[in-house]
Amino acid sequence: MLQKVLIANRGEIALRITRACKTLGIKTVGIYSDADKDLMHLRFVDEAVCIGPGASSESYLNIPAIITAAEITGADAIHPGYGFLSENAEFAEIVENSGFIFIGPRPEHIRLMGNKVSAITAMRKAGVPTVPGSAHAVTTNNALAEAKEIGFPLIVKAASGGGGRGMRIVERVDTLLESVQAAQRDAEMWFGDDTVYMERFLQKPRHVEVQILADGNGHAIHLFDRDCSLQRRHQKVLEEAPAPNLPEQARADILEACVNACKLMQYRGAGTFEFLFEDDEFFFIEMNTRVQVEHPVTEMVTGIDIIEQQLRIAGGLGLEIEQADVECHGHAMECRINAEDPSNFMPSPGKIEHYYAPGGAGIRLDSHIYPGYSIPPYYDSMIAKLIAHGKDRKTCIARMKQALEEMILTGVKTNIPLHKDLILQDENFCAQAMDIHYLEKHLLQKLEGQQKEAS
Repeated sequence: MLQKVLIANRGEIALRITRACKTLGIKTVGIYSDADKDLMHLRFVDEAVCIGPGASSESYLNIPAIITAAEITGADAIHPGYGFLSENAEFAEIVENSGFIFIGPRPEHIRLMGNKVSAITAMRKAGVPTVPGSAHAVTTNNALAEAKEIGFPLIVKAASGGGGRGMRIVERVDTLLESVQAAQRDAEMWFGDDTVYMERFLQKPRHVEVQILADGNGHAIHLFDRDCSLQRRHQKVLEEAPAPNLPEQARADILEACVNACKLMQYRGAGTFEFLFEDDEFFFIEMNTRVQVEHPVTEMVTGIDIIEQQLRIAGGLGLEIEQADVECHGHAMECRINAEDPSNFMPSPGKIEHYYAPGGAGIRLDSHIYPGYSIPPYYDSMIAKLIAHGKDRKTCIARMKQALEEMILTGVKTNIPLHKDLILQDENFCAQAMDIHYLEKHLLQKLEGQQKEAS
């Protein structure tokens, strides 16, 4: 088993990893920037090392500083969490070449899945359904020919992209070349790689993903699926498990396809296959080679600690869970709580004055905040994840509503009203999962109209 793990992250995920390590008797090392000296998990780790100034480029993205921290504390492994360097193949290689264990996939798999073109090619070979599109990079020279094969509307995407950046929807042929060039510029600016590709633009898909665990030696299992369709600017707002209203045969087929792909690759650790689901068909879009923000909803319905399994696999203990051991019980939902103005979504850093965490049956709150904690302006605005579980989706929603009513957080603005007063009051959403455009095109437009009337 691992002896000492350096946690190369911050916030709620750093606290989450710390807890999992403590459960397994593993010593922990926390790292922090100058702006993060008051983080909650630093109170519980065995050692803590400051690695630089507040800017993430000088701290949490500073690979030499992180490796040095691991060396001076005698850590034998590094957990990257999510975000920051978690899907950086170069970082994974440096970690392993420096004599540490990287708690995640092999660098070659991070690199393979980090490029959307190579990922799609690999999935097609593995029998995983993909969106009809280009099988290689698109340039202004071959764009027209590729577009004729795919048909309109189509979408141009950054091959190394994520988070919705570097995308261009193309409705007509006369805007194609301009869109390709614009996407290339965006891709170069955001990701340092101007490679783009094209695929069919699905009109009203849902975002459904599959959680897997694999030991790197050909043994892999799934932990069922999640729905992450409520999004704003391609950023997830609310997630739930299992995905509602899926045809059971389609669900069974995609779960099996994901497991088979992991076995074929001899994938190691936790991973998530992300799909667009439309007209009872799944289309692969990407694989995240790390633990997901929304992993708690899967833990709530399966009872399996995903972080603990990451640690066990990295420590050479393998994957002791068989597929037959995995069962899905009830329904779970997660609301991402962000420190932002709910009217315009601008970040709202500052000092938390009053804070009360809700509780009760089926309620879980993953957060690093506390009264008096000052949210720094340098990082992502998510400060908590509120998770509810119930025997069915109706019960789960009722518990989430109650938990949001109970939650008290003052001193900064948050998006709690977005969840409490808009999303969970919407009859359509409460009746069934909606498509990826529903939040922006219906709920937020409704909110904007109400705000105009009030003013």
